[in-house]
Amino acid sequence: MSKTIQLRTFTIKYTPMKNRNIEHKDDWKTPKYIYDELNKEFNFDFDPCPYQHNLILWDGLQIDWGKRNFINPPYSRKLKESFVQKAIEQSKQNKLCVMLLPVSTSTVLFHDYILPNKKEIRFVRKRIKFSGYNTFGEYVENKAGMHDSMIVIF
Repeated sequence: MSKTIQLRTFTIKYTPMKNRNIEHKDDWKTPKYIYDELNKEFNFDFDPCPYQHNLILWDGLQIDWGKRNFINPPYSRKLKESFVQKAIEQSKQNKLCVMLLPVSTSTVLFHDYILPNKKEIRFVRKRIKFSGYNTFGEYVENKAGMHDSMIVIF
């Protein structure tokens, strides 16, 4: 006994993958409302990695920080890890370090460095929108990050 099967045709839309070889920008401005709210609480006196900072003048990883620090580090893996480790080191010298970081709770950085050394973690509701120059050199505002964010206090 034979059966007739009717096949439907469909179209698959092909979307090319992102070009992973593009140099991604790592310098995004902290929204004023985030900084102002935290500054009101913590009264910062130093930012070791300010927006569009000229590294020729000084490198935030190579100098001592202030007593009360706000840190929104570059989010590339190596730089982010280096700034977290520096914040931990500075906090052991009785310096307050408040970091704005992407949430990534399955990483070695989170489990082996942040969790054992943090004083507090605050998870930010909704994605923070940053401003800065994108991969194509265009200034963009209100660019939502790829990750949720957290405030980590050391």
